[in-house]
Amino acid sequence: MAARPDVSVIEPEPDRAASVEQARRDDALIDVRIEPLQDIAGLESAWTELEARAPHSFYLSWLWVGTWLSHLPRGAQPHVLTARMSGRIVGLAIVCRRTVWSFGPQGRARWLLHETGDARFDRLFIEYNGILAERAWTAPVEAACLEALARSLSVSDELVLSGINSDVEATASRVATRAGLLTQVRQADVARWVDFTEIGEKSGAYRASLGRNTRQAVSRAIRLYAERGPLAFRVMETTSEALAAFDVLAGFHQSRWGSKGSFANSGFRPFHEDLIARGVPRGAIRISRTLAGEQTIGVLYNFVHDGHVLNYQSGFLYEPDGRLKPGLVSHVLSIEDSMSRGERGYDFLAGFARHKSQLANAEHAMIWTVVGADTMERRIEARVRRARQALGQLLRKPAGAPTAALPTGDGDGGSPRAVPEP
Repeated sequence: MAARPDVSVIEPEPDRAASVEQARRDDALIDVRIEPLQDIAGLESAWTELEARAPHSFYLSWLWVGTWLSHLPRGAQPHVLTARMSGRIVGLAIVCRRTVWSFGPQGRARWLLHETGDARFDRLFIEYNGILAERAWTAPVEAACLEALARSLSVSDELVLSGINSDVEATASRVATRAGLLTQVRQADVARWVDFTEIGEKSGAYRASLGRNTRQAVSRAIRLYAERGPLAFRVMETTSEALAAFDVLAGFHQSRWGSKGSFANSGFRPFHEDLIARGVPRGAIRISRTLAGEQTIGVLYNFVHDGHVLNYQSGFLYEPDGRLKPGLVSHVLSIEDSMSRGERGYDFLAGFARHKSQLANAEHAMIWTVVGADTMERRIEARVRRARQALGQLLRKPAGAPTAALPTGDGDGGSPRAVPEP
């Protein structure tokens, strides 16, 4: 392992700041500092100013990050990672420190990018994670920030990077190698999405682009629903309408999933009610109802960012008649509504469910990885984790079926969001 500096770059005591100088480009020095968060209002000003100069996902917008910070659980230790060039902020991120115990006699520090380490709270489930970095300097800023974090880790510490894309994962791997550390991919997944450009180049009509069986299932369900009255797709235009629809979604979701559902997490609802109240007036949150006559059969809770819709959560009215497909119908109508608005894509986010494969035509890689030293403790943890995963697959295996991970969804757009183990 590479030699460690005498003073850790990350310093949990609030009266000490740490800095590291990394990554040169055109002779411009990128200075990275990690300091305990003390001034949220000041951070908001810096974040929103940089946000205007940085390509970023919805999850790196201040709408998400600011709401997240205002709901942090007790005991969270948020730190602000700031990258500067010539005094100008060119990179920002939040890392939280949490002490964990496993097989060793002493606790170790786990540093998490835009997560807290509190398993229940982190079921908010971040994706498209990374460093908020100025457009002209994205790659070197990401490298400098990750290197600052990696080189600060002690032998027992680890850095958790959840929901990152393959580019960020590749940078983290290179940085870890230079620091004498290892990266361990805990989960590799994909976010399936609908690329509207591809549809336009082929037929221009979304339903015509679907597979025959899916197209027939949607058409049959729409005919059956139409017998009850006109089928309608309605976007909630006001915050009060959106919150009322969110309440209906919660009822549908919990009746379907119970203790396995997202709303079983006590922090889930308050966070999202706040996010909805902040986001609906900006057009960044879109909640819709699908109605058959006067009856709501589906509610979708979507994010809207940079011309893309991200389907975060849903709730549907399931009935004994399996020909009724409230999830498929709701998503198809939502996708067609998005296309009519001139948007560019509809993202189902990570996790496997049959409806995502049925409705999507593209995918993005999504990776959960950990950076740390190669220790016996970490090797034991990896073996235990693999054994638990294998046992879980075996317990979910139907009689006579091959051993494999099973889909978590029901094929109609109603699966709960799953979270990889930290």
